[in-house]
Amino acid sequence: MEEGLIKKLLASIKCSVCGRRYEAGNVSILGHRQDTWYLRAQCPACHAHSLVTAVVKEDSLPKLVTDLTEREPRKFKDAVVTADDVLDMHNALKDFGGDLTELLNES
Repeated sequence: MEEGLIKKLLASIKCSVCGRRYEAGNVSILGHRQDTWYLRAQCPACHAHSLVTAVVKEDSLPKLVTDLTEREPRKFKDAVVTADDVLDMHNALKDFGGDLTELLNES
């Protein structure tokens, strides 16, 4: 796995001392062995140092969580939303005074 990606992943974690997120520039990779990475991170706010051990498996895919039915992913796989589609939706909703449930029940 690319070291830059490992640093970006760690930048999504918050400092345990002050709660600010780490920055990729403040993360040093100490080494790795197979899927286990050893890193040092310094908080950009309070300058606290942390040692991190992370297990990152490239070949494992995250579980997909969705409210789509089994057929819908295939149905919408090639759907494209254009800038005009977004503008049309914006114009349709601009003066709409109801709620989304009401709007969806009309169609």
